[in-house]
Amino acid sequence: MHKPEPVTLSCAALRLEPMTAGHVAGLEAAARDGELWNLRVTSVPAPGETAAYVAAALKGQADGHMLPFVVIEAGSGRVIGSSRYHDIVPAVERLEIGYTWYGRSWQRTHVNTTAKLLLMQHAFETLSAKLVGWRTDNFNHASQRAIERLGARKDGVLRHHALRRDGTVRDTVMYSLAAGEWPEVKAQLQYQLARER
Repeated sequence: MHKPEPVTLSCAALRLEPMTAGHVAGLEAAARDGELWNLRVTSVPAPGETAAYVAAALKGQADGHMLPFVVIEAGSGRVIGSSRYHDIVPAVERLEIGYTWYGRSWQRTHVNTTAKLLLMQHAFETLSAKLVGWRTDNFNHASQRAIERLGARKDGVLRHHALRRDGTVRDTVMYSLAAGEWPEVKAQLQYQLARER
């Protein structure tokens, strides 16, 4: 697998740009759309915490295990959310997609499917990943449904696995998609997006 490097991924509707400190204000505005930091099962930065959120993501990038993106609506140029590659393990040609969130106005639209299509296409076709994974809180049912709609397979549940923001410990639901499954999943996602237009 090739090492993930900062790159802009784009299509007619969206642009995924490498996250920088210059995106703090845009990310804060996107998180205010729905006050997403109040959701118990996500890791959206609260007001005043976005600079630290970005700094932690960029440290993960510098350490080689993350590649964070901001999601931008192409027409307006407005930041509407964020996603990233994480738990990048070149030795086994695996990475995960996560830390994904969008302003409430963009939830249940084409945005998640479009952004994930761009990220998976880059992971499998440019980076030559053999497996892409996802993980989510056991109580984040909306996220689980969204991951399943992408064509990922549920691998299982890691019990008592990670701390939530509120200090409780969550079970983590794990999903994955193998390189051999990608062509059919790609065709299905493209079909779904074409139907939505």
